[in-house]
Amino acid sequence: MEQWLIAAVVVVSAWLLTRLSGVMLRRIVRHLADRAVRRESGPWRVRSGRTGEDSSALREQRRRQRVDAASRMLNHLVSVLVWIVALIVVFHVLNVDAAFFLSSAGFLGAAVAIGGQHKVNDYLTGLLVHFEDRYGVADRVEWETPVGTTMNGVVEHVGLFTTRMRDDNGSVHVPNTALNLVRNLSQEAAATTLRLRVNERVDSDEVSSTLRDLAGTSGLTEVIFLSDIESHQPETGEIEIEVTTPRPLDPRERARLVRRAEEALMRDDRDD
Repeated sequence: MEQWLIAAVVVVSAWLLTRLSGVMLRRIVRHLADRAVRRESGPWRVRSGRTGEDSSALREQRRRQRVDAASRMLNHLVSVLVWIVALIVVFHVLNVDAAFFLSSAGFLGAAVAIGGQHKVNDYLTGLLVHFEDRYGVADRVEWETPVGTTMNGVVEHVGLFTTRMRDDNGSVHVPNTALNLVRNLSQEAAATTLRLRVNERVDSDEVSSTLRDLAGTSGLTEVIFLSDIESHQPETGEIEIEVTTPRPLDPRERARLVRRAEEALMRDDRDD
């Protein structure tokens, strides 16, 4: 009787631990995400804008969805580990030979292992989707099926193992690993305006060439220009530069890019 009581305590403790871990993980992930946003670095920053995403409230809502989804996925992983440990402890308390039990159901274990391999891949892929902001709820994406057919749909839900899409014919449940190669049609490039103080003799072509030379250098390794750099000189005397990048430039990147461009242009002007 005492053994069964201990086993019951272990089961209840495991249940409470999974609930507590869910709350703690959600708070930890949110704290890390908020700190990353304040520093404008890390996996929780906005990597690219979305079509129709005009308000900061909408961007914050999307980020919260990513944080909550990632927290739930991490909690499921912790829960599986907790219940595995709890099962081993219960076997030990009840003097059950776990090896004999598992070997007796070897065929079941083999089937679970084979099927579980794909599930683990789907789980890890889904987790990376949230961390890397590949796509999210309400994004329209395009992906290729194993038979080579291209499909198009709107993301309704990113689950543990599958992503639910909606196309013209209804909902489609796609394994997360099947979306490794996906095109997000809702993501759009980010336009940034830079203002440079340079000599009047500096023309727009020289400014564009200097900025392209600076992209990819130390401290600017993630800065990539997608299209032609447009520039004009308003009445303020500064040159305004319009650049397009895959994601918004953070304030440090903007300041570093402007400072280095001004230094390089002034140095070239003195050499002339």
